[in-house]
Amino acid sequence: MQLHLKTAVAQDYLQVFHAFDERLFRQLAPSYPRLKLLRFDGSEPGDVVEVELQTGLKSFRWTSLITDRSITGAEAYFIDQGQELPPPLKVWHHKHLVSRHGSGAIIHDIITYSTGFILLDWFLYPLMLAAFGMRGPVYRKVFGKV
Repeated sequence: MQLHLKTAVAQDYLQVFHAFDERLFRQLAPSYPRLKLLRFDGSEPGDVVEVELQTGLKSFRWTSLITDRSITGAEAYFIDQGQELPPPLKVWHHKHLVSRHGSGAIIHDIITYSTGFILLDWFLYPLMLAAFGMRGPVYRKVFGKV
């Protein structure tokens, strides 16, 4: 299942891309489940980001490996690939793409996920949309509204 969210912001795409750091990661964290950041290496290939999802009843570990990164004259991206995922997820691929858009930028969250069961993937879609849709207001607050 794929989810592609776009947020237009006022800052230059390279300024936005280089701001994807631990501070922004913490700002983007959802209010539920709570995220406890265990490790944040950065966004270069080989870097690891590890969190503990705290639901109140049980905690789950989520570890992602940065597998690719590229910067061109029109866009920049890095990809985090799930290594250890909370149930029911079996596959996680998140491309963080920032593209030039006039004097500003568009931030793309392109997420591919799978539970192994298409009906469950469809069931999770509105939850994923809600969770990642909450990033838009944070992006606009940090990088400026268009």
